[in-house]
Amino acid sequence: MTASFIPKHPVVTASPKKPEVFSEAEAMTAFLKEKGMDAACGSLYDEELRKRVRKGEFDMLVAVGGDGSVLRASHLCAPSSVPILGVNLGRIGFLIQIDRNEWREYFEKLFNGEAWVENRMMVRAEHIRAGENLGSFNALNEAVVARGQNLRPVRLTALVDGLPLTSYVADGLIAATATGSTAYALAAGGPILPPELRNILLVPIAPHLSVDRAVVLSEGSSVSIVVKSENAVLSVDGQPPTPLMEDDHVDVTVADVTAQFVRFGDPGYFYRNLTSHMNENSLGFPR
Repeated sequence: MTASFIPKHPVVTASPKKPEVFSEAEAMTAFLKEKGMDAACGSLYDEELRKRVRKGEFDMLVAVGGDGSVLRASHLCAPSSVPILGVNLGRIGFLIQIDRNEWREYFEKLFNGEAWVENRMMVRAEHIRAGENLGSFNALNEAVVARGQNLRPVRLTALVDGLPLTSYVADGLIAATATGSTAYALAAGGPILPPELRNILLVPIAPHLSVDRAVVLSEGSSVSIVVKSENAVLSVDGQPPTPLMEDDHVDVTVADVTAQFVRFGDPGYFYRNLTSHMNENSLGFPR
């Protein structure tokens, strides 16, 4: 049985570039204050607010927007173990349980102790060149080594726990978490993993005469993706790409931080949420 979760000092965040979304965030903040909570409201891009989150001043962050807002929130909140409650005002919302017209209902459930906290694994990607670490990035969804603007495929070699796995000639290789299995990895033909799994998923993108199957690594295993051609880039959770050179490698391991999400109901919410979104995109497929 999961322990109930009732926050006392939440912060509601939204993008000020979308007035209708920010207005909804302000309404949520007012609602929380009416219920006696010490609530704040602001932009996820505001550095002063971000500092307060890092210091642990808040015990919950409400991310109002879409999956992109939740991804940004996870990068900010995971190091401070601040749980995230997503409210979907975007399009898909695979990471979000609450739609725009439901937040009052779910906030009431929050006050009644009906919420619980779910932990989701993140990965850490390190860009290594000639033994030097040029950058480290945490990802909730995935780290991708892919071709840049040039249309030619890239040549990559994957090593698992230091031992060769296989080589790829492809548009790229995705190293995803279970959470990321419903993101880019799903679009590339990978399997859907339950969110509680702590395994890294490898999915090639448009492989050419290469292994075309996804590989689920054992729990605790890491992967090193070695670049064997020019024109490759690294992108983490859809962020702007980092150029890679031949013989660079990207080491992907389980991160030492975990993303936490506020959830409602039984853990089966994941499959109900998933199938409802898949049906929305099925172009007339019977529900």
